[in-house]
Amino acid sequence: MAQESDSLRSARELEHNSPDWELVRAHLPDPATASPAVLQMEGDILRARRFPVSALDYYRYALQRGGDVCDLMTRMGVTELELGNVALARLYLQKGLKLRNKNAQAWNDLGAIEFMERRLGDAIRDYKRAIKYDDQSAVYHSNLGLAYVDKKDFESARAQLMLALKLDPQIFSHQSAAGTSLHILSSGDRAAFCFEMAKAYANLGNETEMLHALETASQAGMDIRAAMAKDSVLARYVDDPRVVTMVRATRTLRASRPPGASVASAVPPLPPPAPAPAPR
Repeated sequence: MAQESDSLRSARELEHNSPDWELVRAHLPDPATASPAVLQMEGDILRARRFPVSALDYYRYALQRGGDVCDLMTRMGVTELELGNVALARLYLQKGLKLRNKNAQAWNDLGAIEFMERRLGDAIRDYKRAIKYDDQSAVYHSNLGLAYVDKKDFESARAQLMLALKLDPQIFSHQSAAGTSLHILSSGDRAAFCFEMAKAYANLGNETEMLHALETASQAGMDIRAAMAKDSVLARYVDDPRVVTMVRATRTLRASRPPGASVASAVPPLPPPAPAPAPR
């Protein structure tokens, strides 16, 4: 750590000046004698407690004591990403993948970096690789679906979102550390995403979530009844009183707002407030 940057040293000093640090410090394992597993676990705990720079220290200690290099590189990459150090995050993740190419989590995290930097093709490729090595992760399917939304490939997006929901009906209620929350959609893309979500929920027979997704798409500016009329899944709901009422309410809200104001800005983020039903 002798060659570390001034910004990293300053960040560590800020962490150690926190009122909570003294409570944490009293329970830290000795880097010179603790096992790699204990040091790695301590890094995870420090990261969870919002001491990311100190977490990096303990991941390095674990490396020095012979810990799993691939696993630790992945953890360090994610931690650097949380600190905003994208170049270092990519470097650590790529180093880890050179050692263990079938690390699904590392491919997912690398995909999140590519998505942040608007390299959608690379992000999709990385998420596909994550799914190749772990096709039972709802988060990976969700991330791939959102990348497809941003690329305007809505058919592929819907397929991935359906898979994510089947694997975990509560997926959009989670604040995942695996990249889900990194996806930021424009108002137009948000409307399209919510419409695709409505189709996915309709296919699952979950009308509560379907209606909420349709409402959010409507508030984001989509003419949902026109779009629904062209869709084989949602066409039967075009004249549903709940849909007619929500469209009328959205129009009233839009008319009551000042010129240039966005109705979508008042829309709460997904997920819908009502939990999805448990799978049968």
